[in-house]
Amino acid sequence: MKADIDLEIGRKTFTSGLLPELVAVLRRSRPGDLVAVIGDEDSIGPELETWCRFTGNSLLEATIEKGRARWVFRCGTLAVPAEDNRPVGSRLWLYTNFDCNLHCDYCCVRSSPTAPRRELGLARVRRIAREAAELGVKEIFVTGGEPFLLEDIGEILLSCAAVAPTTVLTNGMLFTGRRAESLRALPRDRIVLQISLDSATPELHDLHRGPGTWARTREGIQRARAHGFRVRLAATVSTDAEAEAFRQFLDEEKIAAEDRVIRRIALRGAASEGVAVTRADLVPEVTITVEGVYWHPVGAEDSDLLITRDIFPLAESFAAVRRAFDREGEHANKLARIFNCA
Repeated sequence: MKADIDLEIGRKTFTSGLLPELVAVLRRSRPGDLVAVIGDEDSIGPELETWCRFTGNSLLEATIEKGRARWVFRCGTLAVPAEDNRPVGSRLWLYTNFDCNLHCDYCCVRSSPTAPRRELGLARVRRIAREAAELGVKEIFVTGGEPFLLEDIGEILLSCAAVAPTTVLTNGMLFTGRRAESLRALPRDRIVLQISLDSATPELHDLHRGPGTWARTREGIQRARAHGFRVRLAATVSTDAEAEAFRQFLDEEKIAAEDRVIRRIALRGAASEGVAVTRADLVPEVTITVEGVYWHPVGAEDSDLLITRDIFPLAESFAAVRRAFDREGEHANKLARIFNCA
């Protein structure tokens, strides 16, 4: 992880001069800056984590390379818009697969045409849906990878929609042939298509997703609307200027506010830059993959966001997320709602 400031501390610890160095680096940094602390004493890790929590900073990464320790923390909190409070467990995310027809350079779970499928599977989805109905889940989000690569995606979506209104995240490029048939069989009143479109013109979108993808996505949006589906447009952007340009485009297209999602690139997965997020920055949204239950969809293959390997019974996996959420609260570290995937 790249840092804005490198702090070389040698063999210093909190009892031998490290604290004044940390205070000094905070004074010359800005909120959101990433600071790398590099030293020879890896034993200070727990104390550094405690200091970060106490001072309202977020420890993002800890690594050992060539016998030296390196920690990266983010200074302060990020200014972000507030969201409506949602009870933990009211939204359920399912990663149906991790393979994709695109290789986006910022994908938070490293999906690509060569990524292993790691399929959740129809039988498992059906059981999740049954148990979710008993737990009061209000919304289900199906994502990947590209869910429409799956031959049984229609059955998967029908299983979810029978339980709760369901949104499927897609790049919108596969709505032809047998996939178009699967699409036409889905209930329009229970399923929303959230299609990724990163910019008003091809340049930025194609830069991240590949040449020609913008035009094909636009065609997919038109097909989805022609089939009578509600379409939500979702952009992943690098800067405030890109976000504002996309908002103007959505205004011109007369896209309703509830059908807009604009989010920043997260420094996860394949991304080399973006907003660095930790568990403490994210309000938990129960996320299930074939590997287990995660804190949030933005880190659905990262060990720091893994809650449990055991999906079933679903009531217990939901309880495990709530217990983890309560533990975060015990540190009096206010959770910032900074990354809204849908």
